[in-house]
Amino acid sequence: MAEDSGYESVICVKPEVHVYRIPPRASNRGYRAADWKLDEPAWTGRMKIISKGKVAFIKLEDKNSGELFAQAQMDQYPGCVVEAVTDSSRYFVMQIQDDSGRHAFIGLGFADRGDSFDFNVALQDHFKWVKQESELAKQEANPSVAPPLDLGFKDGQTIKISIGNVKTKAGGAKSRPMPGGLLPPPPGGAKIGSPQSPPLTPPNTVMPSLLDLGPGAPAAQPTPDIWGDFTSAPAGSSPSNDTQQSGWVQF
Repeated sequence: MAEDSGYESVICVKPEVHVYRIPPRASNRGYRAADWKLDEPAWTGRMKIISKGKVAFIKLEDKNSGELFAQAQMDQYPGCVVEAVTDSSRYFVMQIQDDSGRHAFIGLGFADRGDSFDFNVALQDHFKWVKQESELAKQEANPSVAPPLDLGFKDGQTIKISIGNVKTKAGGAKSRPMPGGLLPPPPGGAKIGSPQSPPLTPPNTVMPSLLDLGPGAPAAQPTPDIWGDFTSAPAGSSPSNDTQQSGWVQF
């Protein structure tokens, strides 16, 4: 909002305030409300705070007629126009100015502490808004004032990423123990199934002898020619005996 705008906004109204005549400041320590005649105010009326652009006006008016008693013009807060006293939060020193440019200092007091709090906050909020508007206007006029955000890596800059609690060593990752004392799964995704039966021996495969006693057993001798028994058998031998020895069946 421009300062020369004719739009006015009422930001605070207090129905009862007191005005005091104050003595000149005795030292640089500030004003003290205890030095005023607090039980004898010089004037009592209504107070309004009106904002017009970036300027705030504090107007003291008659309660009934609305006639203006005095006003102060402010372009910043805190400042020299309104100053808090050193011994109370309900009293302030305000610099008023007439149309001819003359100014004077008066004491301003509130009967209730909450009213003085509202007075202080209203001025702070107004000039906080003025500051924000000024910063936005500067950014719009000079958009290149704010440097662009640089998210790139600088020379030699590194980044460290931590993923859980996994720790690796030379030679491969170390498996963590399974919860509950269970063994980890076998490598390669192999599945553990029921034990398989041993392969059956082919029918023609010769099984080793159970009575094989090792290298000490004598080797089997070749069987003599069975036809030789018939040629060498004695003439008076019994046929039944020859049949049993030779394995032939007599018809």
